[in-house]
Amino acid sequence: MNVLIKEAILGGTVKAVASKSHAHRFLICASLSNRETFMACPASSGDIDATIRCLQALGAIIERRSDGFNITPISPQLRKRDGLAVLDCGESGSTLRFLLPVCGALGCGVSFIMGGRLPARPLFALYNEMVSHGCVLTEPGNPRLDCEGQLTGGTYTLPGNISSQYISGLLFALPLLNSDSLIRVTGVLESRPYIDMTLETLRSFNIEIHEEDKMSFRIPGGQTYVSPGNVQVEGDWSNAAFWLSAGAIGQNRITCTNLNPASRQGDRAIIEILSRFGADVSVSKNTVTVTPCKLRGIDIDAENIPDLVPVLAAVASKAEGRTVIRNAGRLRLKESDRLRATAASLSSLGADITENDDGLIITGKKTLPGGETDSFGDHRIAMTAAILSSVCAGPALVKNAETVNKSYPGFFDDLAALGAKSAEV
Repeated sequence: MNVLIKEAILGGTVKAVASKSHAHRFLICASLSNRETFMACPASSGDIDATIRCLQALGAIIERRSDGFNITPISPQLRKRDGLAVLDCGESGSTLRFLLPVCGALGCGVSFIMGGRLPARPLFALYNEMVSHGCVLTEPGNPRLDCEGQLTGGTYTLPGNISSQYISGLLFALPLLNSDSLIRVTGVLESRPYIDMTLETLRSFNIEIHEEDKMSFRIPGGQTYVSPGNVQVEGDWSNAAFWLSAGAIGQNRITCTNLNPASRQGDRAIIEILSRFGADVSVSKNTVTVTPCKLRGIDIDAENIPDLVPVLAAVASKAEGRTVIRNAGRLRLKESDRLRATAASLSSLGADITENDDGLIITGKKTLPGGETDSFGDHRIAMTAAILSSVCAGPALVKNAETVNKSYPGFFDDLAALGAKSAEV
């Protein structure tokens, strides 16, 4: 699907969609718990659907309702069975990295099926720790990954600068084992807010994790997930950031509702970063409004906010002076090489942007001509290009825009509701 954005003077109010990061975590905990759970979550996405699909393959019963999902946990009888259960992850890295250790802890044989760039994304650090703790896995890097055997307790050592999802996956799995375990993180622990989200979700299901320090987690074995009965998925700060950024670079204010200002989601940092750019940002209860003002270039450390990098580059493209985005090297291992894709996509619309080993350098311009750009198969690149298109002097064509379905199927509907004139071509 190619989308031509002819005119986009955006303004108005939009409701933040459900956080897929929260939904993944609730779905897994609920499927491992002692009784049914209702998860309030009015909309889904490709990645959320992938986790649901895989949990259903493991034996959970997940029924969709108009306002969310009713989750009946995997029965103990189904946790041990003959043959390999087939788990189709699609392109969802969270689904694979969260559920691989869980399946090892359950001791059930599974075959993960992966699409897109997922087979090529890093897995070796988690793979090696699982193999050294009782699991038998086929070689990673292929579209199919088989896992058999029984994960055992002990000490797990993982690097902190590749993916926080390795740590979260083990935090879900290790409480199910009979013996205690310890996770030690080496190097720099990046994306710490995502681990905090995992810990908060586990606590809501009565799971105890003890932090000996910021780099180690002690997990008692023999625990039982206890469902709180009902859980509410928060609005997604990562996707709301596109609309808030559009308010910063456009001509009219944009308001985003359904956002928790006290959320554990690291991407709520968007309000502080847009303020540093010079935008007028106001927060009231669960609502954030951004009003355009004169923007200036800033320095951004992306260590804990990797998903914000593309749209922040779009904001920087309209900010006076130079913006430097640092500590973003692992974005090269996402759905695309996200640093290269961001630079190429925004350059195609007229932005002055260059990449280096671990970040981007952007010099703002008063006028961007528009043109033809590509999503590179990456949902965040497609949405970023659409947002920058809203301030281009001419029309812009976003190619392969259907990739937004991975996290935000209604993105272009909401873009139109805010005033964009676009057409599928």
